[in-house]
Amino acid sequence: MKKSAISLIVMSLLAACSDLPTLGIGGDYPQTGQLVEAGNINVTPALSIPLEKLFYWGAYAGVAYLILDPLAPNWEIEEARFPEDSYKLSLHMKRYYAGGAGEARVVFHRRAKELVRSGDYGGYEVLEYSEGMESSVLGSQRVAEGVIRLKKS
Repeated sequence: MKKSAISLIVMSLLAACSDLPTLGIGGDYPQTGQLVEAGNINVTPALSIPLEKLFYWGAYAGVAYLILDPLAPNWEIEEARFPEDSYKLSLHMKRYYAGGAGEARVVFHRRAKELVRSGDYGGYEVLEYSEGMESSVLGSQRVAEGVIRLKKS
């Protein structure tokens, strides 16, 4: 969902830029003056914030929100079904996160219990489980994977 929102924003900006000549707007923008007008917001009698700084800090906060995305789930789960009612679960944590680093085992067991409930099984057993870190240029990422076998009721 995050990638689709970013691509929607980029496509909208490109469409807006391609329509500029038809709207009579061309060349450098703004043609005269500043993009952000000079002015201050008086928070208290002793504190005033320039509009330019407010604009830039808002842009920084927007970019940070897109990168961190606090509403996205911390873990992404990929699963593969094997014969004999076995599943391999691979978990990947968000690369940039604010909490939730120690919950891989909890998420693993939660997904296993969901599989038990959805297939009317009596339980499950963990055949193997491991946790680790994968390194890349953008930073390390927590991973976990394991294999479970669902038991008939």
